[in-house]
Formats: sequence, C-alpha cells, structure tokens
Amino acid sequence: MKFAISLTMKCVVIGCLCAGALAAVGCADGRGVPTSPSATAAVSGLAATSLSASPRSGDLHVTKECSGYTGGAGSFCRITISNVKAIEVDSRILYLQPDQLFTPLGSDVVLDAPGPGNNTAFGHCSLALGVCTFSGGTGKFTGFKASVNVSYLGGYDFAWDGTYSFNPGD
Repeated sequence: MKFAISLTMKCVVIGCLCAGALAAVGCADGRGVPTSPSATAAVSGLAATSLSASPRSGDLHVTKECSGYTGGAGSFCRITISNVKAIEVDSRILYLQPDQLFTPLGSDVVLDAPGPGNNTAFGHCSLALGVCTFSGGTGKFTGFKASVNVSYLGGYDFAWDGTYSFNPGD
C-alpha cells in the first residue's frame, strides 16, 4: 500500500513539474502564447524528453510452477505465465533461505531470466504472509520494483498478483 501511494505521489509531482515546465517554455519568448511556432519545437522536445525518462509500470500477473522447490539448497520455482515482458517464461526464482520461506521471516530470492546476460532481480518472499517484494536488479531488471500477493493455485502452482515499475534512474 505504501508503495502504491508513493508511486502515485511521484506521478502527481512529476506531472505538475512537467506541466509547469511546458508552460514556462511555451511562454519563454515573451509573446505569452504557448502554441506559437517558436514555442512548438521547444515544447515538443521537452515533452519527448520527459516521456522517454518516465518509468514503465503497471499490474503484474505471473504464474509459477514449483516442483523444483524442495525446501533445501537450490530450491527454485519456474515462471510459466507472465504479463511482464522482462519476466520471461522459464525465468527461475531461486530461494536463498528456502527453509524460512513459509515463516514470517521469509527468504531472499533471485529472479533469473533465461538466456545469456546478467538479468536478475532481487527480492524477498514470505509465504506465511503471502507476499513478495522486489527492489532492483541487474541488466534488464535495473530499477525494477514490484510488490505482489502470492496465492496457491493447486498442485505445484502459485500466482503473483500486484504491481511493478521500472525506473532505471533508481
């Protein structure tokens, strides 16, 4: 909840700053008409800069299969469905303290995308609390943040439902 409020507040502040900057640039030539030809290029350039710097974010829905989870060293789950491009099918979630996963203390986790490169996200999960959070990573997970609720689907399957964002400046 704190994450969602913080993210919303950031968006409001950034939106206000961008609106003020656009107005200032549009009126900078002294004519006071932000749509005059001389202001259009400056406004367009500023808008393009702020759009390219904005974080990607949204709802996160993942299904993972955990037949590889034994409760011992090397325990992992495998992503079978994901609506987030960076979290590819066959990504693995490695549990660093698997014996604590079902306790309130939980386990640190590493989300490792398949294929070449160093593309990992770092997080923490507690199935006793039904939550996982991620903050940061390497490669395509640089600036990644997520907060998800974990639910049991049956068999070896679990779902993650929550929110995510990418902000490479973090």
